[in-house]
Amino acid sequence: MQALILAAGYGNRMRPLTDDTHKTLLMVGGKTIIGRIIDGLVSNGITDIAVVTGYRAEELSSYLVNEYPNLKFSFVNNERYKETNNIFSMALAFEKLSVNSDLILIESDLIYHPSVMERLLKNPHRTVALVDHFRSGMDGTVVAVSNGVVTSVIPPHLQGESFDFSDKFKTLNIYKFSKEFCETSFKKLLTYYANVIDDNCYYELMLGILIYMQKETIHAEVLEGEAWAEVDDPNDLSVAGFVFNENRKDILDKSFGGFWNYDVLDFCFIRNMYFPGSSIISEMRNVLPNLIHNYGSIQQILDMKMSRFLLCNPANVITLNGAAQIYPMIRMLYGRDKALMPNPTFGEYTKIFTSADFYSDSVGIDKEEIEAKSKDCDLVVFVNPNNPTGSFISTEWIYNFAKFNAGKTVIVDESFIEFTGQPSIITMLERVPLENVIVIKSLSKSLGIPGIRLGYTYSCNATFIATVRAEMPIWNANSLAEFMLEIILKHRGTLRQSITDTIRDREDFSSALRKLACVKEVYPSGANFILVKLHSGYSADAVSSAMLDRNSIYIKNISHKFAAGQYIRLAVRTPEDHAKFIAALSEVC
Repeated sequence: MQALILAAGYGNRMRPLTDDTHKTLLMVGGKTIIGRIIDGLVSNGITDIAVVTGYRAEELSSYLVNEYPNLKFSFVNNERYKETNNIFSMALAFEKLSVNSDLILIESDLIYHPSVMERLLKNPHRTVALVDHFRSGMDGTVVAVSNGVVTSVIPPHLQGESFDFSDKFKTLNIYKFSKEFCETSFKKLLTYYANVIDDNCYYELMLGILIYMQKETIHAEVLEGEAWAEVDDPNDLSVAGFVFNENRKDILDKSFGGFWNYDVLDFCFIRNMYFPGSSIISEMRNVLPNLIHNYGSIQQILDMKMSRFLLCNPANVITLNGAAQIYPMIRMLYGRDKALMPNPTFGEYTKIFTSADFYSDSVGIDKEEIEAKSKDCDLVVFVNPNNPTGSFISTEWIYNFAKFNAGKTVIVDESFIEFTGQPSIITMLERVPLENVIVIKSLSKSLGIPGIRLGYTYSCNATFIATVRAEMPIWNANSLAEFMLEIILKHRGTLRQSITDTIRDREDFSSALRKLACVKEVYPSGANFILVKLHSGYSADAVSSAMLDRNSIYIKNISHKFAAGQYIRLAVRTPEDHAKFIAALSEVC
C-alpha cells in the first residue's frame, strides 16, 4: 500500500501563520500537522509515501527526511502551486510517480487519530472514501451516500444558498483507490481535465463525474465518533488543538464560551433549554438577512422595548449588552463603598468591591446575620438566587430590608429569579419606589439566549439611571437582541411554560443525582443549576476531567469557592442530557 499526500498549497486562509512556515509544520497538541499524518500512516504499516510539494517545498521535504529517516519518501514539486488547485497536483503525481499498489490519498490540511486510517484499511472494498456525518461548522466537499456507496459528490461551489446538508456526509479527504482505478479511468480523466480544460479546480469533481457516468463505484466508510479535524484557517487550528489536546478541560476553563466549536455536552454554562422555541428561531431565521443589514435602535428605543417586556416604567430601566456591561459602572460608582455580599457568590462581585465583608451561604442564608453585619456597611449585595449555591431569600424580605435601610445601597441580582417561583422585586418597586435599590439581571439564563447578549439594570434612583445612561454608546445592542425584545411579547405563555418545565427537570435531575454512590449531597436550588457535594475520597477536579475525557461532558468544579469539600455545579439541561450525565457519572465514580 502506498500513500500520496497533497501538500503544495500556500495555505492562504491560514495566514498570517503560514507567511513564514509551511502549513503542515504548524503545531497541534505538541505535534506538527504533517507529523500526525505520517504517524497515522506508519502506525498502520504504510511506509511508502509520496508527497506533492509546492510552497516552501524545501522546508517540508527536509523536515520529513530528517524526522523520518527510515521511511521511503518520493517528492513531486508543483511549481505552479500559486495558480493551480489540487487537481493539478494530483495530475502531476500520476504523471511522475509509479503507482505499483493500491493508493491512500490524503490532503495535508487534515489531522486524524490512527483509528481513522485503520477504519479505511479494514474496509473490504478497494475504492473507498472516508466520510463523517455532516455537522454545523464543516465546510468543503460533501457527498450523498446510499447503501454504503457514494452516489454523488458535491464540491463547495455547487452548494448553493438553499442547499440541504441534512442528509449529506462530509468527506475527510482521505481515500483508498485501487491500483487499477488509478491507472485507468481516474488517471485518464484527471490528467486530461487538468491539462486541457481547467487546472484550478478540485479532483473531487472528477470523482463526481465518474460516479455520475457509472464508471466507478466508490464505497463510503462512515466514521462513528473517531477523532479528526480539518485545518483550513487559524480557528480550525484552535479547534483541532482542542480535539487532540490531552488537557482539553484547561482549554474550556480558559475560554468561557465559544463552545459551538467543540463537540462537548455543556453542563457548565447555564441557559433555559426550552426557550426560545422553534417558532421564535424560525421567525428570527426568516428575518436574519434584514437584521444583519440594519443598525439597531438608539438606547431610548431599546429601553422602551425592554420596559414593555418587563411591564415597567421605561424611565427606570436601561437595556444592557449583557448584564456584564454594568459591572464596570458599578465599580466606578460604588467600588470604594464598604460592601456586604454573600460567600460564596458570583465572582464579578468580589472583583468590584475590594473592601467587603461577607454573609455566609452554606447552603442557606441567615437573614439575621445579614441584618447584623449590614450595620457597618454602605452597600449590600443580594444575588437572588445565589450562584453557585441556588439559595434564595424571599423578594418581600429583600424589599423590606431595603425599605428600612434607606441609607444603604442595595444591589439585587435577579439573573435566576424566575426559577424560584418568587416575583421580581421590580413589581414591588413599581408600586412603591425605593431609590436605594439597583436591580441587575442577565437574560441569558431565563431566555436561553447567551449568544445574543441581553440584560438590564433597573432603579428608581434617577441619578443612577442618568449616570449609567450617559455612559451608553449610541448603538448598544445588536439588531438580533432588539428583535428578540420585540417578538418575545408574543411568547410570554411559552416562556412561562419553559420555566415550569425547567423546574420539573431540575427536581427530577436532583433525585437521580442523589442515588449515585459518589454524591454526598444534592442541595435544594432556586435556579436552573444544581450544587452537588461529592463524598470524601472523590476529587471534583478528577471527576470533571474524567467526564470530559471519556464522555465529552463538561462540568464546573467549584470546590475553590468553599472552605472544605469537593463540589460541582451542574446546569439543568434536558431529560435526555440528564440521562447521559447520570450514566456517565456512574461509570466514572
